[in-house]
This record gives sequence, C-alpha cells and structure tokens, in this order.
Amino acid sequence: MPHDHHDHDHLSPSGHPYRPDQDTTLTYWQQMEIAIREILIDKGVTTPAEIATQIEAMDARSPADGAAVVARAWVDPAFRERLLVDGSKAASEMGFDIGPMKLIAVENTADVHNIVVCTLCSCYPRNLLGLPPDWYKSRAYRSRTVREPRSVLAEFGVTLPDDVTVRVHDSTADMRYVVIPARPAGTDDLSEAALAALVTRDSMIGTGIARSPR
Repeated sequence: MPHDHHDHDHLSPSGHPYRPDQDTTLTYWQQMEIAIREILIDKGVTTPAEIATQIEAMDARSPADGAAVVARAWVDPAFRERLLVDGSKAASEMGFDIGPMKLIAVENTADVHNIVVCTLCSCYPRNLLGLPPDWYKSRAYRSRTVREPRSVLAEFGVTLPDDVTVRVHDSTADMRYVVIPARPAGTDDLSEAALAALVTRDSMIGTGIARSPR
C-alpha cells in the first residue's frame, strides 16, 4: 500500500516511522507448506537454494509473458490454431513453461466474449500471467461472475452489445484459462512487440479489452 513519507506522527526512538509487526498466527496451509518443505529438504529431494530459485523465477513472471503469446497469435495464424488446440504446448514453443497444468486458450470474437474465474479459490495461470490481482481472489468476483457476468464486466468498464454471447470459464487446480482478446483495429502496421504492448492483464482474464493504438 502507498506510504505517506510526510506523515511522521508515529516515530520509533531512532526517529524512523513506526510500523507494527506483521507477525500473525500461521494458517493450517502455511504450516503444512513449511512441514512439507522441510521434509523434502531433509530427504534430499530439493535444497533451500533450489526452492529460492524457483520462487524468484515465479516472482519474475508477469502479464508481459502472456501478452507476448497473444501478440504471436495475432500475427501468426498457424500459431493461433496451435494455441487454441493445446495452450500449454503452444506456449512452450515460446519458452514459457506452463508446468503440469493444462492451459486452455479461448478467443474473443465479434460474437463471443470470454471471462475467466475460479469459483472455488484463486486458480490462475501464474506461469504465464504472474500473480493474480487481489480482486480475482475476492469472494465477490468469484461468486458474482458466474451469476451476473455482464454486470461484473460493466463495473470493469466493458459494456457489450446484447447480441454478444458471454462465456464464463471456471478454472480448476489442473486446468487454467487465458483469453485471447480481439485484436484492436488499426494495428495492421504494428510490430509483434508493439502489439504485445496493447495486451493488458485484464484483457487476458476477460475483464478488459486490448488497448487501442490511439
């Protein structure tokens, strides 16, 4: 959260702004993660360094990876077809390791708009889009999207004609979705890199559309 550097009402004895400790009781799942991690290290299955490397690699992933895949689909019809048939395999062609989960790409058209949700928890294609936004994990988004997707889209600024079908895709632990947004008009002369810059995180979830080049 933003921090106001001009607010010095609460200072520590050293003169630095005071912030309360964030120590809280560990949840059941946090305790389970620690226990399993320590067992794997103790058994020699992995090492602390390997775990740290994997965490760093995951933290480095961002929506820019997914945007690159979408831009490739926009300029390469053959790749687009492979992406729609097997999202995981097609993404791996570009060097993106999707892992054991199945990635399914769905395409927005003039007649269909897709939106992704995870009604049970917060399953999300992190290997391709990085960490999910907080609202994606919220109970309100998870419950309302399946019941009233048009209302949810309108709150994100996406108002669709009545003749456009809205399809809601529910992610699971072993199956994730990514939306290929419609390519904006007036982009025929743009490079693949320039096209990728038009692809937003929300457009790949379905709560947004790709940016206009103008």
